[in-house]
Amino acid sequence: MIAKPKVSAAVQNALGSKEPVVALESTLITHGLPYPLNVETALAMEAAVRAAGATPATIAILKGEITVGLTPAQIETLAQAPPNSVRKCSRRDLPIAIALGQDGATTVAGTMIVAAMTGIKVFATGGIGGVHRGQPHDVSADLLEFGRTAVAVVSSGAKSILDLPLTLEVLETQGVPVIGYRTNALPAFYAANTDLPVDQRVDSAAEAAAIIRAADAIGAKHGLLITVPVPADKELQADIAEEAILRATSEAESTGIAGKDITPFVLSRVSELTDGASMAANIALLINNARVAGQIAQAYCQG
Repeated sequence: MIAKPKVSAAVQNALGSKEPVVALESTLITHGLPYPLNVETALAMEAAVRAAGATPATIAILKGEITVGLTPAQIETLAQAPPNSVRKCSRRDLPIAIALGQDGATTVAGTMIVAAMTGIKVFATGGIGGVHRGQPHDVSADLLEFGRTAVAVVSSGAKSILDLPLTLEVLETQGVPVIGYRTNALPAFYAANTDLPVDQRVDSAAEAAAIIRAADAIGAKHGLLITVPVPADKELQADIAEEAILRATSEAESTGIAGKDITPFVLSRVSELTDGASMAANIALLINNARVAGQIAQAYCQG
């Protein structure tokens, strides 16, 4: 028996009417941003999706139940949950959280899985996981999920604290096309561009939606990565970001921080080292990506 997600009435009605829906993850609420910025950003992302003409579907595991379309009260509860009380749920964690009745915040991989189960084609996030710098065998489950789950993910590339060239290599191996939304180069999360080319540039939501529909038409089983640069007024200069990332990564290594704890530590430390500029960029790109995803979902449904 397949676990059936609990879907909110708004999301269920939109899906039933073939109207646009955008999936949103919940790790930014529990692991990505401090309170109350986590609540404010999650609600702002939902508002951006609605402003683009789509229905937002924030996803989490609540007491073991897959929940699609959180209420503001549920978002608030997750946002104020005690440290380590909410499981960070990737593919490996979902059955554990469900079986043991735990609360879980879905990662990129976890959100892709639930979105696909629910019939949601477009998902907006900040940055995907990737290959960790200096640790080429430490590959995020997000990258493998792209190779087996047919969801279009709108993000500002992979988090710039990662090894971006190796991350692209893994995506290529998984057969995942990397699309640049109004850009020819892979965005670097805090910075708008790198010297790494994307597979294809698109200049409109309609073009992005056409690629998603073409993937549907050939029965593709892999996902699509649609990359959107951080808004120019919040972009962090690449050299400033890189200096902070190198220092934070070195500190993580020297203190023995490893595995899934590296990313939250480095992101937090980079924010401290840049006097909050990196966090401002993070929040801006999250909201912008939600808006673009809403536009793409709208175009997908109109095609």
